[in-house]
Order: sequence, then C-alpha cells, then structure tokens
Amino acid sequence: MGLLRYTAIRALMIIPTVLILYTLVFIVLRVLPGNPVLAALGTKNIPEEQLQALMRELGLDKPLYVQYFDYLVNFIKGDMGKSMIIRGRPIASDIVDKLPATLELSIWSIIFSLIIGVGLGYLGARARSDRVKAIIRLTGSIVFVIFIPALGLSLQLLFSKYLGLLPTGGRLSTTGYFKPITGIYTLDALLRLDIPVFIDALKHIVLPALTLGLVISGPYMRLTLNNMEEIMESKMIEAYRARGVRDSKILRHAFRHVLVPVTTYTGLQFSLLMGGAVLTETTFNWPGIGTYLVDKVMYRDYTAIQAVIIIFAIIVGLTSLIVDILYALIDPRVRY
Repeated sequence: MGLLRYTAIRALMIIPTVLILYTLVFIVLRVLPGNPVLAALGTKNIPEEQLQALMRELGLDKPLYVQYFDYLVNFIKGDMGKSMIIRGRPIASDIVDKLPATLELSIWSIIFSLIIGVGLGYLGARARSDRVKAIIRLTGSIVFVIFIPALGLSLQLLFSKYLGLLPTGGRLSTTGYFKPITGIYTLDALLRLDIPVFIDALKHIVLPALTLGLVISGPYMRLTLNNMEEIMESKMIEAYRARGVRDSKILRHAFRHVLVPVTTYTGLQFSLLMGGAVLTETTFNWPGIGTYLVDKVMYRDYTAIQAVIIIFAIIVGLTSLIVDILYALIDPRVRY
C-alpha cells in the first residue's frame, strides 16, 4: 500500500512539472524579439494587413494569458495545435511520426551504455590490479566529455567509409515496402517476423546508438566500479567469506546491490538522452523529435515547440516514476 500511495503521488507530481516547463517555454518564446509569423514565413516583405490577418488566424493577437490557457486547454483535449510553417498541418501527426525514432535511439543507446559501462565496471571490480581499475576510471571520465558529433563523425569514417560495414545515416535503406506498427523499426520488424528488415534497421541504429551509448557509458563505469569496491569491503562480504561462500557467488550478491544505484542513474540518463539525441540525430540524419525540435526553434513555431516540450516533460516524469518503482522492487529494504 505504501508503494501504491507513493506511485499515485509521484504520478500527480508530473502535472506541476509539465506546467512549470510549459510556462517557462511560453514566456521565453514570447520574450524573444521579432515577429514569429515573419520568422515562420522566412521573409519580411509582407503587407501589414496580411501580417495582421495571419496573426489573428494563429491566435497571436490575443492577450498572452488567453494564449497560455487556450493552448493548455486544447492540449488537454488532445489538440496540440497546427504548424505555423506548414499551415493546417497538425502538430500531433508530426510528433507521432518523429517521436518513435527518438525513443528507439534512446532505448538502444541505453542498452549499449549499460553493456559497455556496467560490463567494464564489473570487470574492473573483479580485477586485482589497481592499474586496470585506474584505466577504467580514466576511460569513464574521458568518454563522458567527448563531443558527440566529433565521435559520431569518427565512427562514420571508420565503419562506413573505410570498412564499409554500416550506413552513415537514416533508419532503413528503403521504407517503401515496410509498414511500421509502433514506429520503432527494430521492434516492428520482429513483430512482423521480417528478419531482413530487422537486420537492416539494426545496421542503421548501431552507429548513432553506439555514439550516444559510449558517451553516457562513462558514468556507469565509475559508478559500477566504485560501488562494487565499496560493497566488496563491507562486513556483509566478510560474513560471506567467513561462511566459505565461493567468490563467484559473492560477486553476484555484490552486483545485485550495485543494480540499485545503476537503476536510479539509468532513469536520469534516459531523461538526459533527449538532449543528447538532438546532436546525435543531426550527425546521423536521424529523423527524430530532436531534429524536428531544432527545425521548429529556427522558425519559432510556437505551437510545435510547446507541444514537444510538454511531451518531453511527460516522458521524463513517467521515466522517473518507473525508475522509482523498479528501485523498490530491486531493493526490498526500500519502503515508501
């Protein structure tokens, strides 16, 4: 009952988080100088009468508080508004089209980062050499500060141009014959039992996911290694050794305790992935919500920017909620 109560409270806390982010974005967009209609049209040579007509059509002539609540109420009803650039195009259709690509990139990046970061951290904890542990800690610090586009371009040169093993960008070689279900191509290919498409989609996702996964794997290396070392020196491990428990079993017990901070950090990383995905998507021509947001910011498409930020806030809130629930399931000592 404690966990259920906590889950309900945390779910309700997503609402003020979304409202705060939406309010900040709303204010910042309106404070910026210049006319958003002129920015969206890409020209200043437009008659004043036509400009005012477009402002009225988009609702930008209304008082700011009316614009604020009008959009919020419409969003709650499921209407995310229409694009200011492509007039009449629903923002919801763009998000439904772009968001699955970013989610797929984020999921695979987390998988790569866990395999690389937790794997190396675990191997470092098992190693008896202090030099090996120092190298892993140093590696974790270095990869975390690498500039994503620079790493992405380097991997493109190596695996695409020189070795010719992987494509440089895009999601599929061709999409004309493939009808997605969820928009996550690797999952959709498995659901349709289409192995050739799965392999093709996997080849396209490897480089962008590996790029982003490598960068965020650094903290996992240090987190896993440091926590494993701390646990291995605890009295609990001494008790296991005194009872004659095998080292391999002791390591498994210690690793289970490491999963608690790793799970917590994974939730934080998944939230940060949305920011890193913008750079990765731009480098690999990945048609996700990150590149979509950059394009809309360039043209100051108010409705599109507001919708994307609200969706991001909801995803971050739900991710944090799921992590908290997993935290309690992994560690039975956690009580709410």
